Amino acid sequence: MSQIAANLELVRQRIDAACNRFQRTDPVELLAVSKTKPVADIEAAWLSGQRHFGENYLQEALDKIEALKGRDIVWHFIGAIQSNKTTLMAQQFDWIHCVERAKIARRLSEARGAERPPLNVCLQVNISNEPSKAGVPLEALPALAAEVASCPNLALRGLMAIPAASDDFDAQQQPFARLSQALAQLREQLPDQPLDTLSMGMSNDLEAAIAQGATFVRIGTALFGSRNTTSRTSP
Repeated sequence: MSQIAANLELVRQRIDAACNRFQRTDPVELLAVSKTKPVADIEAAWLSGQRHFGENYLQEALDKIEALKGRDIVWHFIGAIQSNKTTLMAQQFDWIHCVERAKIARRLSEARGAERPPLNVCLQVNISNEPSKAGVPLEALPALAAEVASCPNLALRGLMAIPAASDDFDAQQQPFARLSQALAQLREQLPDQPLDTLSMGMSNDLEAAIAQGATFVRIGTALFGSRNTTSRTSP
């Protein structure tokens, strides 16, 4: 068994244990964050049954998508969106987790086109109100959600957040609980949208995220090791 396969099994065990502990019966999907990692690492995880992969840097991701063409991989974009790159994103990805502006949503919708299935999108929320973090503040979320819901070629699936880091389990849960509540409120506001997704939780806090309803946990370090910051190409 490869190291990545062994790591993948350990992460799956953590997810299963958290689901059992917090009585989760709905699915929790593992999103493998493969940014800066080589194609060989993605293929190793794929051979062990992993299908959802998340990338942050567009050109790097496009190279990997091309190299792995023909694999049944679901590609997620989870990095900062540049407005002049929306056409490629809409055409090459299955999910976009980081929409924070209506202009970006409209451009993605136009580039996706009506001939393809709707592009799955999540709205990124700055759940801890950190000046350095991307994302819409909670008070602006209803207006943005309404704008995105009006885009004909997008499916508004849910919310994504990266809370302030903490090693305390109770402190970890608090922002995740706020995001979960925000999703519940959006379901009431937009009952015609498939709002079923909470993209939250990473290697250090996935248990707290699952406790509060995460449906995607975004795991990089625990699967692939520390990030290689010298290998990526321009975003």
